Amino acid sequence: MTRPFKMLTFQAATLVTSALMMSTVAAMTKAASAPPPDVVHIGNFTFNQSALTVHPGTTVTWVNDDDIPHTVVSKDGVFKSKVLDTGERFSFTFAKAGQFAYFCSIHPHMTAQVIVKA
Repeated sequence: MTRPFKMLTFQAATLVTSALMMSTVAAMTKAASAPPPDVVHIGNFTFNQSALTVHPGTTVTWVNDDDIPHTVVSKDGVFKSKVLDTGERFSFTFAKAGQFAYFCSIHPHMTAQVIVKA
């Protein structure tokens, strides 16, 4: 009678191990698919984060996922990208605290801001 018990124990252990592996893979996939918080994607004439809060020293990267060109220009002249074609990126490191409103100079209705807090 010990044989069926051993078989059942082995099967239960296999099921638990499989469930743990699937859970781990799902968590890793979710973490890998989530964009970093310091990346702003441009698409469909919008910046995907209308307000992004970061700490001083953070580098923010904008990625043009749209099929038309866009720019990233701060209203106070602190940073300005070149025209970004599809797939191109622009990065800027925010050294000090403050609020930095920006827009697309080609499509001025596209606006957002980076808030830098110590």
